Amino acid sequence: MATQKGIIKLEGAIGDISFYKSKGKYFARSKGGVDGDRIKNDPAFERTRENGSEFGRAGKAGKLLRNALREVIQNSKDSRMSSRLTREMLKAIQADDENARGARTITAGDVTLLKGFEFNDEAKLGNTVFMPYNVVTDRVAGTLKVTVPAFIPANTIGSPAGATHAIINLGGTEVDFDAENFTANIQHSAHVALKGEEQAQIELTANVSENSDKPLFMAFGLEFYQEVNGEKYPLKNGAYNALALIEVNVV
Repeated sequence: MATQKGIIKLEGAIGDISFYKSKGKYFARSKGGVDGDRIKNDPAFERTRENGSEFGRAGKAGKLLRNALREVIQNSKDSRMSSRLTREMLKAIQADDENARGARTITAGDVTLLKGFEFNDEAKLGNTVFMPYNVVTDRVAGTLKVTVPAFIPANTIGSPAGATHAIINLGGTEVDFDAENFTANIQHSAHVALKGEEQAQIELTANVSENSDKPLFMAFGLEFYQEVNGEKYPLKNGAYNALALIEVNVV
């Protein structure tokens, strides 16, 4: 890999040389690697094909969950969230002890390994929310509930400079990874003033299908706002917003 210097910077390919931009810098490198047909057919690359197959399933599973929770994720994520989620989905697939390597699936794996996943690694839930909260999953009724007992925001929320208010979010979804579809419900609290006065109990309930036998996911977090002349504006493009999977429930 070589760094491009000079006034004119190139992107694309010329002959066997590829030119590209990464992290604000321009590079050039020669084309290489193993022929694609060989990877697909050569017995020597069987492990590579197996790994690629499972990685592909992990990518699809991660995208499906991201789509299901998109409304709460879009303002509470870091730049590497998608790749990090794919990595965790791959671990869940690799926990499948029923199918052979290369044929393992997310359904036969262990999606509970995703519990605790942080969508914004730069603003983790545990470093932002210090008040207790209770989680109740009712499959029969199809409800995913989070209750935050009365709390004092100034003492229990790690708010960044400039923030005057916050909204508490709950994203609940059931995901059918085999059929590649989902049912999701997003709930938000009213704006909470980040002051020393006690905030009344907050209860958020996301509804999914009754008697579902699919994996259920609960994403919980908050978004920060700044009030200016009576209007509330999102703070710093969501850089400080926290969101994590606080529950992953399977039958």
